[in-house]
Amino acid sequence: MSNKHGNLSIDSDNLFPIIKKWLYSDHDIFYRELISNGCDAITTLKKLDMMGEYTLPADYKAKIEVIVNPEEKTLKFIDNGLGMTADEVEEYINQIAFSGATDFIEKYKDKANDDQIIGHFGLGFYSAFMVADEVTIDTLSYKDGATAVHWSCDGGTEYDMEDGTKNTVGTEITLFLNEDCLEFANEYRAREIISKYCSFMPTEIFLSKANAPEEYEFINIDEKLDTDTVVEEIHEAAKTEEKENENGEKEIVETVPAKDQYKIVKRPVAINDTHPLWAKNPKDCTDEEYKAFYRKVFMDYKEPLFWIHLNMDYPFNLKGILYFPKINTEYDSIEGTIKLYNNQVFIADNIKEVIPEFLMLLKGVIDCPDLPLNVSRSALQNDGFVKKIEEYITKKVADKLIGMCKTEKESYEKYWDDISPFIKFGCLKDDKFCDKMNDYILFKDINDKYQTLPELLAPVEKEETCDDAADSTTSDDITDSDDSSTADASADNSEEKDSRKVVYYVTDRNQQGQYIAMFKEQGMNAVILDHNIDTSFITQLEQRNEDYKFMRIDADLTEAMKEDSSEDLAEASATLSELFKKVLSNDKLTVKVEKLKNDDLASVITLSEEGRRMQDMMKMYAMNGMGGMDMSMFAADQTLTLNAGNALVQYILNNKDSENVPMFCEQLYDLAVLANQPLSVEAMAKFVKRSNDIMLLLTK
Repeated sequence: MSNKHGNLSIDSDNLFPIIKKWLYSDHDIFYRELISNGCDAITTLKKLDMMGEYTLPADYKAKIEVIVNPEEKTLKFIDNGLGMTADEVEEYINQIAFSGATDFIEKYKDKANDDQIIGHFGLGFYSAFMVADEVTIDTLSYKDGATAVHWSCDGGTEYDMEDGTKNTVGTEITLFLNEDCLEFANEYRAREIISKYCSFMPTEIFLSKANAPEEYEFINIDEKLDTDTVVEEIHEAAKTEEKENENGEKEIVETVPAKDQYKIVKRPVAINDTHPLWAKNPKDCTDEEYKAFYRKVFMDYKEPLFWIHLNMDYPFNLKGILYFPKINTEYDSIEGTIKLYNNQVFIADNIKEVIPEFLMLLKGVIDCPDLPLNVSRSALQNDGFVKKIEEYITKKVADKLIGMCKTEKESYEKYWDDISPFIKFGCLKDDKFCDKMNDYILFKDINDKYQTLPELLAPVEKEETCDDAADSTTSDDITDSDDSSTADASADNSEEKDSRKVVYYVTDRNQQGQYIAMFKEQGMNAVILDHNIDTSFITQLEQRNEDYKFMRIDADLTEAMKEDSSEDLAEASATLSELFKKVLSNDKLTVKVEKLKNDDLASVITLSEEGRRMQDMMKMYAMNGMGGMDMSMFAADQTLTLNAGNALVQYILNNKDSENVPMFCEQLYDLAVLANQPLSVEAMAKFVKRSNDIMLLLTK
């Protein structure tokens, strides 16, 4: 081939500035592109060998070498794949694979921050010009009689191509780095980038530093090795020591035996794992291998709870492993990592178009060769195939969880507190996932027992949904279908009664301890819902099912806590209601008098479920920067229930004109509020002073 100087087949001189500018945020990606190209060349050569169109040498070992040279400011990428002829260089390098740079600029000028163009337009090789002032290619094709080719380009639209001197099949690409990108010739930086993008590429990758002194290692002389690597043979004499034997006599004892070793040039070690765990059959993987892989990939030394191995060949090829990490923490602070691969080539972390949003709380890897490498995100959003992948992954996760509930209930319960935020978030985000999981969501009760929703609602004689629930509390203990739905409903008998079953719940075991004690005294039960996500979650469950509703344990006093009494409390209610409203200066407060079973209990505050949820929702909006409104507008309806059987309440009723009664009324109210929620700073100061004043009364 004669020397050739020509212009790259594009319509504009602006290609390389565009590549450099648009991909600057991912300017280390050229490592992946050039190594991927080498992998493809090697894979193709192996296929030709399998088809009988080429015969690989007997000692052939596929490999990619990356050589950094900080002194000369160069990088080399060397593969022993199929190489290129001059005609192929002309086709694949000189003719850029799109219709024209002008059309290209016009079409994508507004998407600079959103789209990854490298690879999508066959521009993988040209990513080298993001960091290099000049790039050369030395290549020799596998074809019989092929001539080596040398190609060079300085980042403009002109190139030079001539016969080369390469004498081994494959391709060597040399990058002459610009001054701004010399970091990429640093061995440690190179290792970091290759580990990021190429940790699991199917061809071994070796990284080395040019002109580095040889390193040596020592092996036993009887090991089989390549004699060319032997530097010298070393004999180490045995080490001895004078010791006293059992008879008290001194003798020479051999402490370290003699050994003969080879000193050899240190064997290069591949920087990547060519057979990642996800590519193996799940039956061939041990628990320890799964844990070790998790530690290696995610640098998380807390053991995962469990995992799901994805392995699908039809209708699309997808493999992967999803780990459920220990996430027993507030929802807002949970961060997962799903790494997406294409044929073992890293694409990105957490691409939302492929991974369901709620699955991003997990950690894992997904490899889908059917996804086009570096396809733009906008194309992913409109791709029905991608949607099918998302649905498949969601279904596999749900199937795993349901299977655990049915066959490994004890393990499922053990993991529940950690995984429940993830499952509930998934139910909120994905209706199909919620439909599948609806009967397999666990609720822990105030006795630390776990039950599913069907178990909570079903009569005692009904068959349980999950196994091993015989010792759990029955639904009659935890649900209540009597007429006392809310304070407002009980106050107005003309309203239509709510026939839905009630599931009582607790949001703070400490703060609501008085109510829990009341429930336990009456043999009643409630479930624990103390996570940030629970308010939205139970609202969604109620909207999807008309047979039940959730009420917080302090939303109302159930009939089970009241005495069956024929005593008319209307007059007492009217008297105490007027007194407390006047003393507390609160006309909106509802005051009731009931005969409770526990005479030691003087007063109880209850908040309407609907009003409290609205209040919580408004607080959440305020925390998210949507404040500025008067939060008192959304205060939950509050009811103060006074126990007619309590001695202090009777004292107030019978001595309403006493000078100490106002102080007692305020104290009873604050005590009731304290059992429900913390007092404000001002109210707490008054409460403390009043408590002191009451104690002083005892000294008079």
